[in-house]
Amino acid sequence: MGGKSSHSNLVLATCILASSLAFVDSSVTNVALSAIGQSLKAGGGDLQWVINAYLLPLSALLLLGGAAGDRYGRVRLLVGGTGLFAIASLLCAVAPSLELLLAGRGLQGIGAAILMPNSLAILGASFSGAARGRAIGIWASIGAVMSAIGPVLGGWLIDVVSWRAIFLINLPLAAGAIVLALIAVKDSRERGRPALDMSGAALATTALGVLTWSLTIGSGPAGWGPLALGGAAASVMAMLGFVWVEKRRGERAMMPLGMFGSSSFIGLTLLTLMLYGALGALMVLIPYVLIQASGYTGTQAGSALVPAAIILALGSPGMGRLAGRIGARLPLTIGPLVVACGFLLQLRMGANVNYWRDVFPAIVVISIGMAGAVAPLTNAVLGAVDERHTGSASGFNSAIARSGGLIATALLGSVLGAQGESLLSGFHMAAMACAIACIAASAAAFFLIAASERSE
Repeated sequence: MGGKSSHSNLVLATCILASSLAFVDSSVTNVALSAIGQSLKAGGGDLQWVINAYLLPLSALLLLGGAAGDRYGRVRLLVGGTGLFAIASLLCAVAPSLELLLAGRGLQGIGAAILMPNSLAILGASFSGAARGRAIGIWASIGAVMSAIGPVLGGWLIDVVSWRAIFLINLPLAAGAIVLALIAVKDSRERGRPALDMSGAALATTALGVLTWSLTIGSGPAGWGPLALGGAAASVMAMLGFVWVEKRRGERAMMPLGMFGSSSFIGLTLLTLMLYGALGALMVLIPYVLIQASGYTGTQAGSALVPAAIILALGSPGMGRLAGRIGARLPLTIGPLVVACGFLLQLRMGANVNYWRDVFPAIVVISIGMAGAVAPLTNAVLGAVDERHTGSASGFNSAIARSGGLIATALLGSVLGAQGESLLSGFHMAAMACAIACIAASAAAFFLIAASERSE
């Protein structure tokens, strides 16, 4: 299948199991927000941090996780990150207070930042050409299925047992990924790689952390006062410092600026930020609004997004193969436009929602658009750099995707803290903003990705 591994199917299974930890955990936690809020007496701002305590270290450290795998060995980092994720999940399950739950969520984010880029880097290095497109399509489709099973099972556990039980789902997945990685995957590393870029990692973490904090305050009751605006300005300064450090380090940087030498890579980056930001808002808001505004149970709310997983599972493999033949530009232009139409359909949602009439059509349209974009996007990113930088490139793209979700969640404070008509009004405004972001993502693909771009 790519000629680089004698256990291609087991390699693919390893990458799927490891990545599924992050996919399942984020989707399950979204369904649990209402129950966590009631159990731990958490308000709208606190609920934002249940999501962002995970997304913040994940976004900030993905680049470092990918670069560390390139230097010290991808299997070693995959196993270590997966083990940390399992331990953190156990901490979340037994956390007696909001503070300890947030600490566990932060540790989960660190573990995911280590395992995710190395999982994708192993996948990219083990397959090539059309086989890589097919493997990434299968990875995306099964990841979608796992993301769908998680909320349904998680919603049932919330209703029958407790929200704490949802974190225990991660333990068998982690065990399977570790065993398969040790048995089936041959480790690889770049022995000549320079020392890790700790100063760059510190600046990136600071920039994202302060930005998340300021956006959370600005979107809450306090509004955009001096504190929030000062935080935003400090975040910009830290990000400029990060770019300066990366430029000085050149190829030794965890985010080599040479990756931005082509307009295609810039277009892929902008598209990822906007499309996944919109998707992140959807994954948080749909279950929350269904539970809070329409009285859905956790199981019902968790099941609401199942059609999305089915459509992604059916569509992603074919789109991965198609992108390998025709290039990424066309599917990445059309896909986000279809997603935008789905977000506009969400404007029909009101109180006492009828799922099949008001929710299902929007979910179907959004899912069709995402199926057209997910596999081509991942394949294009892995094909845009040489093999030495696959860890850095996959880590950077995953970081941008999670940063989009991080920023979107930080902006949802006024929606998560609202009730009744105010909740629905805020939801409609968020849906409009997501539609605009998806249109901008489509424009980035059309104008910046080269028409002749192919997966190598």
